Amino acid sequence: MAKVLYVHAKGGPPIGYALPRVAARSEVHLLALSELPADRAAGVRGLCASVVARGAADEGDLVELIASRAREVGADAVVTFSEYAVVAVAEASRRLGLRGAGPAAALARDKRLMRGAWERQGIPQPRFRAVATAEQLAAATQELRCPLLLKAAWSAGSTAHQIIGQPADAPAAWARSYAVMTESARLGYAELHVAGAGEDFIVEEIVSGRAEDWFEGPGWGDYVSVEGVVVEGVFRPVCVSGRMPTVAPFTERAGITPAAVTGEAQARIVELARQAVEALGLENCGTHTEIKLGARGRMWVIETAARFGGAMTVPQIEETFGLDLIALFTDQLLGGSPDWPTRTLTPEDAKGAAGSLVVLAVDGAGEPWRHRHLWDSASVVRSAPVSAGSTLSVVGESSLPDGTPVPVYDPAAGANTMAALCLLHADRPQTVVRDFTALVDALPDILPVHCAEGARA
Repeated sequence: MAKVLYVHAKGGPPIGYALPRVAARSEVHLLALSELPADRAAGVRGLCASVVARGAADEGDLVELIASRAREVGADAVVTFSEYAVVAVAEASRRLGLRGAGPAAALARDKRLMRGAWERQGIPQPRFRAVATAEQLAAATQELRCPLLLKAAWSAGSTAHQIIGQPADAPAAWARSYAVMTESARLGYAELHVAGAGEDFIVEEIVSGRAEDWFEGPGWGDYVSVEGVVVEGVFRPVCVSGRMPTVAPFTERAGITPAAVTGEAQARIVELARQAVEALGLENCGTHTEIKLGARGRMWVIETAARFGGAMTVPQIEETFGLDLIALFTDQLLGGSPDWPTRTLTPEDAKGAAGSLVVLAVDGAGEPWRHRHLWDSASVVRSAPVSAGSTLSVVGESSLPDGTPVPVYDPAAGANTMAALCLLHADRPQTVVRDFTALVDALPDILPVHCAEGARA
């Protein structure tokens, strides 16, 4: 039986979902760079032929740690679904002569390299500058048009985002973003391969989206993501996922599969994603490409990644389209020729729709809750005002334990202040948007109050 080294770190689809699908096709050896979720640890260990955790003595060359462990177990492939380990796994696979994202993986991780590659190819994107010091940021505010968005070059989950309304805002924005990246690293939400990655940033002009030009129903955000895969250097789009509007500054609240776009609109979105992915020169990897949708058909690429979408994007695709991306990709890395879709799937191909909602302590308008509340998954599932025929569940692996105070939302920390992740199955995409909109409004009434003082960040 083929052997796979599964490199676990924070981020990506839950290990409780992904690892069993890899184990169904191979003997799995786990290298844990992050602590396993407590409620999944026993089950995960039971599926693995071996489990090794990264220790204090392994703080040196991460690529060599992965490669040496792969040699020890005789791995035929090395896989990770974490944003923070993608580059290290790609380099380790390359050293071992195994299939992987290839030497260009860093271009799909470091936003400075990514944007530079797109700029050379003339791919539409917001104007930007790479910045590594407060002084460079100050200079960039004179070269670009405010308002601007400052973001960490290696971040994920909308962490360390700061809006700069005018040049005078730059020093405070720099200090806050820098502090958030330091805290994210302490929590394990940081690049694992590149030392000092939390000190690299880009600043970009904020482009105006217009969701109503692309979606017929209300409640949609003004950007989408194209989910796909690269097979021996060839991009294969799978489907398009939509979003609800972000929480200020740009924290994702909910993702919906599929997005309610079809025909020429979807074709144009997918073609831009193809250009963005192909400009990076990737070899074998999942892809997740975010595209901003503007007025009169205008689009901008926001970013792409050499891995599948995080949170519940992959389970949503399996639920709606019957595609097990984890299994297909495992087969691909092991040298097989899996049956990837021959065209981009549409809402007409889907069996209903699915969405995942990040629970943040803000209402539908992005305003902080008036009071602190305790997380209670049973109350949410029992009392959620969802449509008849819709099914809501809570992803325990990605949620706080019941009885834990819901964190106060911090705009700079983004998803680091989430309380839980909810998963919804419904009859169509617009129903998911409607149900999530109602749930966001209802959460302060559903969850028990923790204390009476204000909860403003």
